[in-house]
Amino acid sequence: MTTTPSSSGTMAARLKIVEEHVSLENEHNLDGIMATFGETAHYDDEPWDAHYMGRQEVRMFYAELLRAMPNLHIDVRRRHAGDDAVILEVVIRAQHLGTWRGLPATGRPIEFPLCGIFTFDDANQLAGEKIYYDRATVLRQLGVFHEPDSLAGRVTTALSHPVTMARIVARNGLGLGRGKV
Repeated sequence: MTTTPSSSGTMAARLKIVEEHVSLENEHNLDGIMATFGETAHYDDEPWDAHYMGRQEVRMFYAELLRAMPNLHIDVRRRHAGDDAVILEVVIRAQHLGTWRGLPATGRPIEFPLCGIFTFDDANQLAGEKIYYDRATVLRQLGVFHEPDSLAGRVTTALSHPVTMARIVARNGLGLGRGKV
C-alpha cells in the first residue's frame, strides 16, 4: 500500500522530522541535523542566492553557521502543513561571534523573522530546506548596512559609489532631478 502525503501518518511523520530538525538546530547538534536529511539533501538560502546541493555542502553550510553563531536559537511561531511541504514561521536569535559569509565576527546580536519551507523524500526525511528572510535587516543589525537616507547611509554611499553620486549631482545640477528637461 502506498502512503499519500495527505494521509495523517505521513503528515505526522513529516511534522515530527521538522520538529526534530529545529530542536537539533537549537542544540547545535550538527550530526543530528544532518540525520534529518535524506540522501538528496539540499539547502537554499534565497536572500543570498546561495544553494547547497548534496549532504557535504549542506553540512558545510550548517558548520559555518553554528561556528559563527554558537548561541543560535530558533523560536517557532507558526507551522503550516500541506501535501508537499511544511512551512515554518520562526524568529532567529543569535550573536555573531565568528566569520559568517566572509564577514568577521561583529559580536552583535541579531533577531529577525524567517520563513522556512521543508520538502521531503519518499522516506519522509528532509529532501530540502529553503529559507526566506530580509537580508538587509540582518546586515543592518550586524552594523554593515545603513539606510540610504540616514547620515551613515549617505556617507557610505558617497564613499562607496563615487560614480553614482557624480551622476546624481550632475542630474540634479542640470535640473533633471526636479522634473525639468
